[in-house]
Amino acid sequence: MNRIESTQNNQVKEWKKLLTRKGRKKQNKYIIEGEHLVEEAIKAGAPIETILVREDKWSAYSEYDEELTILISEEISLLLTDTVTDQGVFAVLKMDEEQEKITGNKPVLLLDEVQDPGNLGTLIRSADAAGFEGVIIGKGSVDLYNSKALRSAQGSHFHLTVLHDDLSVWIERFKAKEIAVYGTALDERAVSYHQIKPADTFALIVGNEGNGVDPKILETTTENLYIPIKGQAESLNVAIAASILMFTLYK
Repeated sequence: MNRIESTQNNQVKEWKKLLTRKGRKKQNKYIIEGEHLVEEAIKAGAPIETILVREDKWSAYSEYDEELTILISEEISLLLTDTVTDQGVFAVLKMDEEQEKITGNKPVLLLDEVQDPGNLGTLIRSADAAGFEGVIIGKGSVDLYNSKALRSAQGSHFHLTVLHDDLSVWIERFKAKEIAVYGTALDERAVSYHQIKPADTFALIVGNEGNGVDPKILETTTENLYIPIKGQAESLNVAIAASILMFTLYK
C-alpha cells in the first residue's frame, strides 16, 4: 500500500485543486470526505479513483480495497479537509454525467439558478427519496461537487443521475416526448398543485431562492404551479416546496 507524507507531493497538490470548481472541471474529478460518503460511493459502485485514509485511521477502514487506498499524513488530511474536524478518510472520483441515463420514463427535477449548496444537496436527496430518475442543474446554479452540497446530499447523487446542463434543451426534449413540464411560480398562469393529477412521468422546475424560475423559462412550460400557503409565512424554502411537489405529483 502506498503512503504519502509530504504536502509538497505533486499528487497532493492536484487533490488540493479539487476543492475548487476550476480544478474539478480541469481534472474532471472531485473529492468527497467522510465515512458515510465514501461508504455510499463504494456501495453504489461509483467511479472511485483513489481512497485516501489518514495513517492513524487505517485500522477503522482496513476493509477498503488496498489497491485503491493511499495512506496520508495528518498534515495532508488537514490540507484536504473542508470541515472543522476531519474524519481522516476521503475519496477521489471521476465525474460521471451521462445524459443518456435520463430518459423521462420517471420524473425529473430541473434546477434553475439554485445557489445555496445546502438547498442543492437537499433537493437531490429529496429527489432520490421521491424516486425521481434524475436532477438537471441549470446554468447559474451552485456546483454539485461543492463540498457543502455533497454533504447535504448525503450520497444521494450516487443513486440517481445528476447533470449540469442547459435547461431549455431538456424542456424541449421532454415536450417533444409529450412529457408534461411544470414550472413553479406565482403569476397569472400559475395554478394550485392540487389541480394537477399525479403521474408517472413529468419534469418539475424550481428556481432561485430569491427570484424563482426565470420568466423566460416559465413561458415554455406545460403549466406553472404554486403551493397555497394557509399561514402567514410569505414563502417556502425552495427545497421544502420542491419536496412537497415531488412527493405529491409522482403517482
